[in-house]
Amino acid sequence: QVHLVESGGGLVQAGGSLRLSCAASGSISSIITMDWYRQAPGKERDFVARILTLGTTYYTDSVKGRFTISRDNARKMVYLQMNSLKPEDTAVYYCHLGTTIGGYWGQGTQVTVSS
Repeated sequence: QVHLVESGGGLVQAGGSLRLSCAASGSISSIITMDWYRQAPGKERDFVARILTLGTTYYTDSVKGRFTISRDNARKMVYLQMNSLKPEDTAVYYCHLGTTIGGYWGQGTQVTVSS
């Protein structure tokens, strides 16, 4: 059983910052990717950022230069530092773990950016 628990969401004004954390626990096989996705009301879940085991990162265009993904392999943690937040960043943010035997999702954490 694998559990992912996100934290760090909340309400922030436009231009502000938040740092999301995701803790993985349980019987986890080889981790390939640690990712963040988000889902705004009435929309599909979209990719936000990815970090591979050796640190290579990928971002969706709308967050490049504002968001930074990082990970702590030993602690099985992944983080998303979000700066210069915009109202359009409002969504439920989900942590995703990609392993050699499948993917796992957290329960999500709400991020609300007020204008």
